[in-house]
Amino acid sequence: MRSMKTNRWLPLFVGVTAILAVLFLLPIFLVVKGGFWDDGGFTLRHLASVFRNPIYAEGLGNSVLIACGTTALCLLVALPLAWISHRYDFPGKGLFSAVVLVPMILPPFVGAIGMQQILGRYGVLNAALGTSVDWLGEARYWGVVAIQALALYPVVYLNATAALANVDPAMDEAAANLGCPAWRRFLRVTLPLIVPGLFAGCTIVFIWSFTELGAPLMLGYTTCASVQVFDALKEIGSSHFPYALVFVVLSASVLLYALGRLAFGRRSYAMQGKAATTFKPRRLRGGAACLALLPFLLVSGLALLPHLGVILTSLSRPGSWYGTVLPHVLTLGNYAEALGHEMTVASIRNSLLFSSAAVLANLVLGVAIAFLVVRSKLRGAGLLDALSMIPLAVPGLVMAFGYLAISSWLSNLGWVRSSAAWTALFDVRVNPTLFLVVAYAVRRLPYMVRSAVAGLQQTSEAFEEAAWNLGA
Repeated sequence: MRSMKTNRWLPLFVGVTAILAVLFLLPIFLVVKGGFWDDGGFTLRHLASVFRNPIYAEGLGNSVLIACGTTALCLLVALPLAWISHRYDFPGKGLFSAVVLVPMILPPFVGAIGMQQILGRYGVLNAALGTSVDWLGEARYWGVVAIQALALYPVVYLNATAALANVDPAMDEAAANLGCPAWRRFLRVTLPLIVPGLFAGCTIVFIWSFTELGAPLMLGYTTCASVQVFDALKEIGSSHFPYALVFVVLSASVLLYALGRLAFGRRSYAMQGKAATTFKPRRLRGGAACLALLPFLLVSGLALLPHLGVILTSLSRPGSWYGTVLPHVLTLGNYAEALGHEMTVASIRNSLLFSSAAVLANLVLGVAIAFLVVRSKLRGAGLLDALSMIPLAVPGLVMAFGYLAISSWLSNLGWVRSSAAWTALFDVRVNPTLFLVVAYAVRRLPYMVRSAVAGLQQTSEAFEEAAWNLGA
């Protein structure tokens, strides 16, 4: 029976692995091999030069510290919010449960732009206090961590909320009936049960913050791996060093993910096919309701404050917001100029088309990988899980160079050059649609995989075994 179950997963495993190999491993290989090959053949000289340079070693360490700080802060913010949202019902809960997710819409570097307007030397805070302190310059590391955490905590919040919803309340009730206090029930019963969901969210945040380029670049925190890769890629046409640096960043990301999975991600506790009892949140009123709503108000306010700075900047006349709390002159002329441009509508339409196609591709590929990782007994399932997470660790510029290399090779093939249709499909200079959709799908595949894996780990196999016994 077990061998039959294993064999039925094999064709799916081969197909998914082949797709990832072509869409992800091939472009990465074309880029990374530059760090080990030059005109004389294979060499480790370029790789050794990365570790001999203390600046790059410091940058790698700083990136690890940024990732650890961001992940810890996200967990510190998101887990209490998720627990309050799960346990209690209070006025405004639905609204603010949605508001706390708004920062996830915009990338961290957008928040960095707004934060500079608020905390810069001539920003809002100094104007209000009558000082000229460079708040961001004095603590750039904490500025990067705070901006990234305020943008990424919704990832942990969503996974924690979903994990708490899947916990059978009968287990908590059984512990309560045995005299276990609330805090101990959370640590000994609830927390172990939601570890898969927390690991899923924290993994995404950790690797994203480890390779995030925008926030460190905007705040001038240049001694970190992502900015160093960005700077080195400017010499990618004349030097092999950028390729070696990219390989080091990739290796560090994979190693950190593997260590995290070994420490936190191996345990999973599946719930029963049907919960013994139905959990009903406790209804709060008056002061208790206000107290429960307060964390949502504080987190939402802090998270949206940088974006408010961006909005006010977009509404202010150039040069009218300098050294003051609010802009002197507000205008819609900036929007009229932007939306009146002939390329704006076409750009928005293309973005929606490309992202929709990428979502559909991720639904199919991500759920297939999740089933292989959680349900199959194949030896390579763990490796496939790690492989599906690597796209988070690959800077977008690196992927772009890889796809450009593939496009160049394909467009020079005789049967492609002889057909206008094939040329339009494979040549990014003619039509980049295919490679943009593939790039979006591959880059965001880990989100789908981690969410689906967490859900499957908490879902009993009884349903699938019942269907299997009935011949499905």
